[in-house]
Amino acid sequence: MTRRPRALAAAASILTLAFATSAGAAGFYIQEQSVRGLGRAYSGEAADTGAQSIWWNPAAIGEVEGVEIYGGLNGVFSGSEVDDQGSTIQRPGQPAAPVGGAGAAHNPLETGAVPNFDAAWRVSRTFAVGLAVSAPFDFTTKYAGDSFTRYQAITSKLQDFDLQPTLAIHVNRYLDLGVGFDAQYAKATLSQDLPNLSPLLPDGFESLKGDGWNYGWNIGAQIHPTSALSLGASYRSSIGHTLNGTVAVSGLLGPLAAENSTLAGTANFATPWIVVVGGRYRIVPRLTLDAQVQRVGWSEFKAIDVTTLAGVTAIPQNYHDTTTGAVGLDYDVIHTWTMRAGVAYDPTPTPDDGRSARVPDGNRWMFSLGTTVRPARNIEVDGALSYVHLQRSPLDSDATAYAGTPVVTPISYEGEVSGHAVIVSSGVTFKF
Repeated sequence: MTRRPRALAAAASILTLAFATSAGAAGFYIQEQSVRGLGRAYSGEAADTGAQSIWWNPAAIGEVEGVEIYGGLNGVFSGSEVDDQGSTIQRPGQPAAPVGGAGAAHNPLETGAVPNFDAAWRVSRTFAVGLAVSAPFDFTTKYAGDSFTRYQAITSKLQDFDLQPTLAIHVNRYLDLGVGFDAQYAKATLSQDLPNLSPLLPDGFESLKGDGWNYGWNIGAQIHPTSALSLGASYRSSIGHTLNGTVAVSGLLGPLAAENSTLAGTANFATPWIVVVGGRYRIVPRLTLDAQVQRVGWSEFKAIDVTTLAGVTAIPQNYHDTTTGAVGLDYDVIHTWTMRAGVAYDPTPTPDDGRSARVPDGNRWMFSLGTTVRPARNIEVDGALSYVHLQRSPLDSDATAYAGTPVVTPISYEGEVSGHAVIVSSGVTFKF
């Protein structure tokens, strides 16, 4: 191989590692799409009505009267820890040794804000149109530069923006149908250190940026067999994402110096499809029982196909489909004040064998409280508070550097992930 093609091959290997882990992180499904929904742990959104439920079911606006405009903001305050439990690196011609660095990473899952905007407008007795603006796949993790995770992850940031224009049909008093179109923009920023051949040398550095627009669709239906019972179901398609960007490598020394470069690259992967089935039943005039199940098709995330000037590489993934469940209650204290509560279980799609430091995930329990106050006939003010418990889970993955070259450097990560989060949300709905 000549000097330049060898550099391209190594850079392609690095780019593969970056996208393989970041795409897994992009799989984080952000449920904070409604303040009212958070207050009952998302236990009845597919069967509820109004602009706030568009994300969950496009048929939800089939019975709106006039115009509804909703805006909400969800503050996510997380506390997490990733601990080293024997991670090793094996440089060429040397025995395996500890990766070194700080052995405990505190709060790599960053605090953030998730905004929502929904609007609906009845245009005739039969039709209503709507728009949902959301961030359904969005996260940030950051580790210190001296963390033991540095060869797999330092910064992992995905910003996702979804526009969903929606059409709903009010068929009759018992049935509403809806269809939506998703235009989704994703932007990723990733970084990690690269090991030089001698542990006495400082680390190199790799960073990647990429973005792109991609498209999907969703459909839904609601049935109202009685005035007390509402049932709903929806399907949201998987979206095939193509991110175009660059990978920059610097700081490599000696025989690796030829790998310092900036290259264009493209990564293709798919986000999951989502099926939601929910119900709401008014047990007595003031009390409503809510329940919801989601099936999330993480198996769509089969592989990441990475393309650079060095060629195309397919990286298999091991995410599995998951089923989440939630139950909740709404209680009308008075006609202008509603209280609600809910609990949900959300299993992780990430496997114990292969979980990356970029995606320090685990099974989660959510416990929520919420309220709605109606200070005027056409105004509703929502508030919600939720506690999320992240169960302890193992970190067990490989982060091979310079794969396919004579200086291949295996890195084995062994650790443990734990954490929690508090979500504080508020929103307001105007009806005209």
